Amino acid sequence: MGFSTLIDILGSSLIGGFLFLILLRINDAAVKNSYINNGELIIQKNLVETVQLLEHDFRKIGYCSTWNKIPNPAAAIIAADTSAISFLTDTDKDGTVDTLRYYLGTKAELNMTQNPNDRMLYRIVNNNNPVGANLGITEFKITYFDALGNTLNYPIIQPSLIYSMQIDLKVENTSGYDQEYTTAFWRQIRLAARNLRNR
Repeated sequence: MGFSTLIDILGSSLIGGFLFLILLRINDAAVKNSYINNGELIIQKNLVETVQLLEHDFRKIGYCSTWNKIPNPAAAIIAADTSAISFLTDTDKDGTVDTLRYYLGTKAELNMTQNPNDRMLYRIVNNNNPVGANLGITEFKITYFDALGNTLNYPIIQPSLIYSMQIDLKVENTSGYDQEYTTAFWRQIRLAARNLRNR
């Protein structure tokens, strides 16, 4: 009777240990899934916010509420590069021409986040201080096309040839679970500001 009881106790301890390990693994999986799902929601929100701002600003290239202040829309884009652009627009619809510049910062600027690839996306109106946002952006790339749809090569020497552009934007978590970063990608194909077409 004593030996049988001892085997029962050992067996139930072993089964209890296995159940406890399973419970710990389920808890770890639940925490990981919750972290990843929340991270996906955050990057989707960050992507939507960034896209709305970019589309709003880029569609107003060459726009001014006092139309004769930018008489030549072909001259609205001042400078263009793979991850930077400067153009003329009227940001606050007051009839004054503003210069708007977007550019992607360096990886070294965001050494306080876990993600080694995220960067600041800067927006500068006129000569004001740059306003940047750390929304987990890891890629901001612009491809430029002429009126015939041909890709313009870098460096863009004649910004007046730009007729449309493709914008690629990639966003990742600023902090990942076990160094795993969720990614969201957006591409605007052949975005053309209305005023660029008025040539």
